[in-house]
Amino acid sequence: MYFHTYGKIIGLKFILFSDSFYYIIRNVKIISFNVNGLRSAMSKGFMTWLAETNPDVICLQEIKMDNPETLQGEFEKLGYQCYWMPARKKGYSGVAILSKITPKHSKLGCGCELYDCEGRVIQLQLGDIILINTYMPSGSSGPERQSFKMQWLTFFHEYISTLKNQHLVICGDYNICHQAIDIHNPVSNANSSGFLPEERVWVTNFLQLGLVDTFRYLHPEIRHQYTWWSYRANCRNKNLGWRIDYHLISESLREKLKNAHILSEVRFSDHCPILIELSG
Repeated sequence: MYFHTYGKIIGLKFILFSDSFYYIIRNVKIISFNVNGLRSAMSKGFMTWLAETNPDVICLQEIKMDNPETLQGEFEKLGYQCYWMPARKKGYSGVAILSKITPKHSKLGCGCELYDCEGRVIQLQLGDIILINTYMPSGSSGPERQSFKMQWLTFFHEYISTLKNQHLVICGDYNICHQAIDIHNPVSNANSSGFLPEERVWVTNFLQLGLVDTFRYLHPEIRHQYTWWSYRANCRNKNLGWRIDYHLISESLREKLKNAHILSEVRFSDHCPILIELSG
């Protein structure tokens, strides 16, 4: 069988296309970052940092813009194609993926209006990898939102279970610490949203779909590594944080995982970026 094939160079990556396959040679660097307002992060030096760090793909959460397309030209100058899933409510939620790799397919949202109106999910197919960027609800504002969060978790588990035979990278702000090692004070936070027993059990069950917590897989014992700090009580400087941002990957990608880092020195948000590198 004959396949028409062509390629293009993107930095050190060579992307090979054909009628039936599309794959990446050399390493791919993917960052996930809850920016807590994209314009706010940009005012603090985000664009300079992005140019210097130069990830192949960056997944953003809480862009908090209803018209992110107005910024698209600035990212295109850095070589990124932009995919936006804003919330309908102004100044709220929303996700985006900026990619130097042309996807085979893109999907804005998860197909459920209840969650899509809040801009919770965006998905690209990069080669044989399905990349899903998610901003999961917080339940910290009260019982109604905690109930909404648990409803979402049930939905998202079912949503991913339909894709579990694919090569998945599921990144974003999960708003849950999985284990005591992931939070600065597990005892005092035992009844806090984001560390509730039922939420932690959900993460355990979610991983049993055949997923790997990349940071904990490569760094099983490391402590005091967090991705979010409250703005209150000088928590960032005291490193009183929570690890609630994740790159989860399919077991099928485990051998391709080369690095997983928490970039805690980056301070454009109350979160910090997280990074993984996958080999080709």
